[in-house]
Amino acid sequence: MLTIRLQRTGKKNEQHFRVAVMEKTRSAKGKAMEVVGFLNPRKKERAFKKERILHWISKGAQPSDTVHNLLVTEKIIEGTKIPKHKTPPKKEAPATGAEAKSAEEPAA
Repeated sequence: MLTIRLQRTGKKNEQHFRVAVMEKTRSAKGKAMEVVGFLNPRKKERAFKKERILHWISKGAQPSDTVHNLLVTEKIIEGTKIPKHKTPPKKEAPATGAEAKSAEEPAA
């Protein structure tokens, strides 16, 4: 299955990303079938080849969650963003002291 995902390039602590089409099972550091854009978060630069991205999506390529959100932001595809960093549900803290005693006794 084909996927459109980010490929990290650049020096240590100076990351740049390529938006690449590749097999899902292939390593992200491996050879891409086609590079369809780039992203430089340090300089806030980004460029995408809209026609090629839409071509690959029509052929069945699935964008990763991060790339999907970037494409929605750039209005290349339509839809809602995927929440990537979900917060875990909060656990209820066990009651202590007087609260625990009152919780155990039913109301009379």
